[in-house]
Amino acid sequence: MAPRGVLTISWAASRAAISLALSAAAWKLSALTPSPLVNGLLPAVTVLPLLWVLPARPRLGIALQLLAALGLLAIAASLVPVPVVGLLVAVLLLTAGAQLADLPLQRQIIAVGGVPMAALRTGSEAGRLMGTTLAAILFPIGKTLLQFSQVLVLLLPLTLLSAWLQPRAAPGSARHAFPGWDRGPLLQGALFGALFGLLPLWVRQQSAGSCVDFAMVLTAYGLGRAAAEVLQGRIRFDLGPLYLALAGLLAGTQLLSGWAAVLLFVPLGLLAAASDLILTLQLASDQDRNQDLAMRTQRFNRSACLGAVIGGLGMGAAAQLLSLVSVLPLLLLAFVAMAVWMPGHVAPTR
Repeated sequence: MAPRGVLTISWAASRAAISLALSAAAWKLSALTPSPLVNGLLPAVTVLPLLWVLPARPRLGIALQLLAALGLLAIAASLVPVPVVGLLVAVLLLTAGAQLADLPLQRQIIAVGGVPMAALRTGSEAGRLMGTTLAAILFPIGKTLLQFSQVLVLLLPLTLLSAWLQPRAAPGSARHAFPGWDRGPLLQGALFGALFGLLPLWVRQQSAGSCVDFAMVLTAYGLGRAAAEVLQGRIRFDLGPLYLALAGLLAGTQLLSGWAAVLLFVPLGLLAAASDLILTLQLASDQDRNQDLAMRTQRFNRSACLGAVIGGLGMGAAAQLLSLVSVLPLLLLAFVAMAVWMPGHVAPTR
């Protein structure tokens, strides 16, 4: 049996690979085209596979992720004639592959390898933070060519271990259940899809920042979300003040500069994760109270992903018609509108 530590580290490495790939792809796209609408397509493409009901095919999923990494590497080496389209297709393959492989691989690591779910969650958070940090470290050394080559390297451990896991795994369900949609997570997903769809352009054009700056913003946001995971069950928020606080933090990132603006993304990530948990738990009052947290989380994720598609495309189209600067006040007003529309309180306890 493979040691638990090897399985956990391999899983964390695969999360780092996806985080690094998406961070580097977002920055590369902002360099390839200044169009807000095209840049707003990236979060939509990223979450699109989560809206599909896909079969559990771990080997196919890993193969698609490796193919996507090779495609991104070819784009970085200027071997693709239409790099914008190629990059969007590669990101779609990457996230579709993750959707096909993640759930069955998690189940196999837990059942066959004896790794507890808590360790996988911790490994996932650590991997995501590692990915954005690597995006900042690698870009000054070798630009996107080095970033995308390391995506391929980080995917290899889980690729090799999956060959060991597959013959030992019990057959699972061929297809995931479709959990439906909910309005609150959908609207919140639209807000964050709008924000992160244009974030690379804001950093590049409005703040004259580099890929390092962009990656550090994502790392700060990830640190805030990780802190929320640690504090889960010990923090309480009303949704109304929470959205107002998020609007205030976003406004602060425009008023401050340098590291002060970057550090504001730590509490922004913490509050975003807290609102995710509140809305997830709120589904229990709207749906079956006996419904397990995993199903509620899946329902929240699918609704939020649909919202991210709408928000990313909508904000990109608005910035294309107006300007990048003019749409930020619209986003702040949208957060304020959410504060008014969803003032209810849910205590985020386990």
